[in-house]
Amino acid sequence: MKTTIDSKIIDTLRDLPDMIPVLRDSYENWTIRVFNREQHECRNYLSPNRRDFYKALLITKGTGVFTMGLNTYYIEEPTLLFIHPNDIISWRNLSEESGGYYVLFRKSFINTHQQLKSVIEKFGLFSEKNKSVIRLQQSESNTINRFFEQLKAEEVENGDYKEESMQAYLQLLMIESMKIGRFPKPDSVSEDFGHIHQFFNLLESETSNINYSSPIRIKTAKEFAYNLNVHPNYLNELLKKHTGQNASTHIRNRILEEAKVLLLQTDWSLQDISYSIGFAEQPNFNLFFKKNTGTTPAEFRRSYSA
Repeated sequence: MKTTIDSKIIDTLRDLPDMIPVLRDSYENWTIRVFNREQHECRNYLSPNRRDFYKALLITKGTGVFTMGLNTYYIEEPTLLFIHPNDIISWRNLSEESGGYYVLFRKSFINTHQQLKSVIEKFGLFSEKNKSVIRLQQSESNTINRFFEQLKAEEVENGDYKEESMQAYLQLLMIESMKIGRFPKPDSVSEDFGHIHQFFNLLESETSNINYSSPIRIKTAKEFAYNLNVHPNYLNELLKKHTGQNASTHIRNRILEEAKVLLLQTDWSLQDISYSIGFAEQPNFNLFFKKNTGTTPAEFRRSYSA
């Protein structure tokens, strides 16, 4: 079924218990997790930020619209999706039922298991967007579902060779996916969602490689609108309509999350972090951080190092 997609109100990724962004979840000690979609509510969401986990998602029941970058898919039959950490994705429910599984696994898990890493690189299911969505017949869906059931069983059992077993099932999952090899062409995407994707893509490119030698260049809604060649009011209205938040809120939240990562995952001085995320003066950064978190940057850093 071909259709032009125009999203309704959707939640940002940070609001979802089943799609926790790495910048909030990176402090927890896990490398791979498996979820049953019937037990975990599948809500509408938009994931504008990079994550540190890969996701393999099996949809066996339910109808919806899945968007990866500028590729949009109307899903009404069993489908398997492979989602890279850097993909900008969204999901909109068109039915109340939900079935299937998904597995999240971190880059560190891949690096620990070199054979799994080789299979991921060889098949390109996560990196080559023309392979990331696979349509399944019912018999194929049943086979794929059994791999997820085995993954979940290994996670629950938590045996001595849990990770070794789970990475082996992931390899088998990808091999079976390549044998099926039914990759649909994407449906068309609305102009509105095209602009939304461009905004989040620009926001990601501006914030994903922040450091002292290349601080953030643009950080206001007006600057983003200029770079996207749209009017600031139009950009704000568009984002408010489709995500519930205006451009300034998305930019602020993204900069705030990046600041948290720099505070916890680097030994940079507060002045260096302040400069890197666009504050010429550290006191201004301190005020920004405390206003939005209730604590100072130094207190936030100490709270995780204690």
